[in-house]
Amino acid sequence: MRFVSMIIKDILRENQDFRFRDLSDLKHSPKLCIITCMDSRLIDLLERALGIGRGDAKVIKNAGNIVDDGVIRSAAVAIYALGVNEIIIVGHTDCGMARLDEDLIVSRMRELGVEEEVIENFSIDVLNPVGDEEENVIEGVKRLKSSPLIPESIGVHGLIIDINTGRLKPLYLDED
Repeated sequence: MRFVSMIIKDILRENQDFRFRDLSDLKHSPKLCIITCMDSRLIDLLERALGIGRGDAKVIKNAGNIVDDGVIRSAAVAIYALGVNEIIIVGHTDCGMARLDEDLIVSRMRELGVEEEVIENFSIDVLNPVGDEEENVIEGVKRLKSSPLIPESIGVHGLIIDINTGRLKPLYLDED
C-alpha cells in the first residue's frame, strides 16, 4: 500500500491558503507556443525573461525540450485548434539531459524495483539524451520546419536561456 507523500500533502495544504478569485475573464488567446524543458529552474525565470504572464502562451515541456512526434502533435493542436502563429523553442544552459549517466539511471531503476529483464534491455538512447544544448534547439527548429503538420506561415524560432542569468541568446530567428 502506498502512502500519500508529504509533497502532495504540502501542495494541498498550500492550496487552502491560495487566494481564490474568478479568473474566467482572463484574456486567453495566445498566438505564441513555447517548447521548453521541464527543468524546475525554469519556473518563473522563463516567464520573466520572455516578458510573458499567465494566459500569454501555450507551453509544451519535456525533458530536454526534445521535438519529437508528441511535441509536433501538440504544436499542431496549438496552431489549428487554438490559433497559435508563432513557435519558440527555448533550450537552456546546464541541461541535465546533456549529462545523463546510464549507470546512475540503471542503479536508480534497481532501487525502485524495476524488473531485471527491463533493465537488461534498457538503453540510455530511449531517453533521448542531448549532446549539445544549442545544437538540440537548432535540430528542434529543423524538425518543426520540416514537418508537414507545421505550415510555412508559422514562425519557428530557437533560443537558449542562460539558466543562471536569464539572458536569452537567439540561435535561429525565422524571418520572412
